[in-house]
Amino acid sequence: MTILGLIRHGTTEWNLEGRMQGQMDTPLAEVGRMQARLLAKRLQGEAWDGILCSDLIRARETAETISQVTGIPLLGTDQRLRERAFGELEGTTVADRVARWGENWREQDLGMEKDEDLLARWNAFLLDTEREHAGKRLLIVSHGGYIAPVLARFLGRTIDEHLKNTSLTVVERLEAQWSCSLLNCTLHLKELEEGAVG
Repeated sequence: MTILGLIRHGTTEWNLEGRMQGQMDTPLAEVGRMQARLLAKRLQGEAWDGILCSDLIRARETAETISQVTGIPLLGTDQRLRERAFGELEGTTVADRVARWGENWREQDLGMEKDEDLLARWNAFLLDTEREHAGKRLLIVSHGGYIAPVLARFLGRTIDEHLKNTSLTVVERLEAQWSCSLLNCTLHLKELEEGAVG
């Protein structure tokens, strides 16, 4: 039985600024590094066989931190796990978009990667991964705009929840079906959130 732990990378400076990242390569902010360490601490008590991640630095940094803290081997990076390409929107804030394209910028064709192209990348990745690592428990470090449509495909429903930075979602293959045993979990960030409040 193949089990995948889907992880969204830690927070970046661009996340904090509300900038659309897409496939632009932005590093983690200090809070993102802290989130990755807290997630790694949580994963220390769990049995995972390896980590695969997007080749973008924010995902790679998150995966490397998890690997260093837990000893779970980082098996490599894969371009197919990159964030959705957002075309002309990359690098912009909502205010930039409204100024440039008006209030209805969401309805315009600004070069955003379509779901079917993103899912074709995922399907090719999954096929290779299941062939090479059949029956393994793997952590996959990727991006919110990538994981959400993949999960929607797995679960047969739209994912309304906003996937939080360093959230963990666990899916497992039961014969031809996939089921989700954990969705968008950030229990490991509790002390960080409590510290921010207190």
